[in-house]
Amino acid sequence: MSVRTSRTRLITAAASVALAAFSITACSDNGDIATATGPSLRAAVPTTPAPTSANTTATTATTGGRATASTGKDPATAPQSTGPKPVTGTPAPKAPAAPSAAKPTTCEGSNTKTTAAPLNRPVNHMLLTVTNTGSGTCYLYGYPAVRFGEAQSVPPVITDSKPQAVVTLQPGESGYASVNLSSTDGGNGSHGDTAMSLAVYFHGPSGNESVGAAANPPLPAKGVYVDDSLKVT
Repeated sequence: MSVRTSRTRLITAAASVALAAFSITACSDNGDIATATGPSLRAAVPTTPAPTSANTTATTATTGGRATASTGKDPATAPQSTGPKPVTGTPAPKAPAAPSAAKPTTCEGSNTKTTAAPLNRPVNHMLLTVTNTGSGTCYLYGYPAVRFGEAQSVPPVITDSKPQAVVTLQPGESGYASVNLSSTDGGNGSHGDTAMSLAVYFHGPSGNESVGAAANPPLPAKGVYVDDSLKVT
């Protein structure tokens, strides 16, 4: 036998053995693959992952080289507190009660301010201004009684100028009176003198007596000249 013939037979025999081994390999119904030359192998079967909750989301985070899983809930479905809310802040203080109005009274020196101002027209006249400085209403009755300097009596009044009604002064309001200091023609007056001080007295409802304290308004530094023509309006 030649060398070439022996080699051809050897290759043919090896191919026959390989074909026989391939043809006896079969797959069983349960996925196992049976072979004639080794242990059985199970075919890879795809698996379906288990369903997860709609409200649960699994996330994986790495902390310090370790994988950790965190689960969060949908904020829209998270439970919310329904209890009473705490009261905060300080209660507003109560407003103070309004003071009661003062009882009306008679105007006099302690609840008024009186000023005396000489007038240019008419000449030889002075204007008295009485302003209510109290917290309530006061009443001016009749005429004021005036005394200049050291006079022993008060001058008469001009009756035609008597007020038609009681003068009512609210706080801050003023009433007025005029004083005729001396004769305007310079010939009818007598017993004239220069006065350096003035006292004003207030009448009560009857008009016959003075009530309360007197007022002492200042006069000009040179004083005022008065004579027996002195009258009050």
